[in-house]
Amino acid sequence: MSYSDEYTTDSGSHRLPESFFQSTDVVAVAKQLLGKVVVTHINEGLTKGRIVETEAYRAPDDRACHAWNNRRTKRTETMFARGGTAYVYLCYGIHHLFNVVTGPEGTAHAVLIRGIEPLYNLDLMLSRRNMEQVRPQLSGGPGVLSKALGITTDLDGTYMPGIHSPLWLEDDGYTLPPDDLIIGTRVGVDYAGEWAYAPWRFSIRANRFVSRGKGADPDSH
Repeated sequence: MSYSDEYTTDSGSHRLPESFFQSTDVVAVAKQLLGKVVVTHINEGLTKGRIVETEAYRAPDDRACHAWNNRRTKRTETMFARGGTAYVYLCYGIHHLFNVVTGPEGTAHAVLIRGIEPLYNLDLMLSRRNMEQVRPQLSGGPGVLSKALGITTDLDGTYMPGIHSPLWLEDDGYTLPPDDLIIGTRVGVDYAGEWAYAPWRFSIRANRFVSRGKGADPDSH
């Protein structure tokens, strides 16, 4: 695809409603989020990127999930909010990782957004990443995509379907061909025992903004 600042909400996109996020099947939602568009309207301006990689995390049984065994801490409390809430946490004191909470309030399911394809305001995204050219490293990973979009822990707890939210998700009509759905295991969760092998990582085939992290990825959930 070609990159252009012509991409706007006026092109036929609509904000995802609260109902989209209420499913208790977080794995299904992680698949459905592929192709959707993340939008931020903060500080310097508007930026957008298409979701190309996700990972599902499911409380209370999933040992890779922060809220495994329904563990409630200052950090995980956001996961227990209603579906459509943004869960943004700091990994290793460096990476701001953006997750989408799903299910009814108290469920503690979340989808980690691992990669986006930049769509709008490339100059601003490049500036935030101190880069001069669009390359996979711009937004092909959960930590770098947050930086490119301006997402920080300040947005933790943001209710994205809210009309005045600075962070939201859109559907612009993109449909992922079934044969282009890639299924794999999650990154950096070896500590989770058998749950490390759950096939809950999803991506779009041949998209260059799918992250390349393997094993002990510092950007992992």
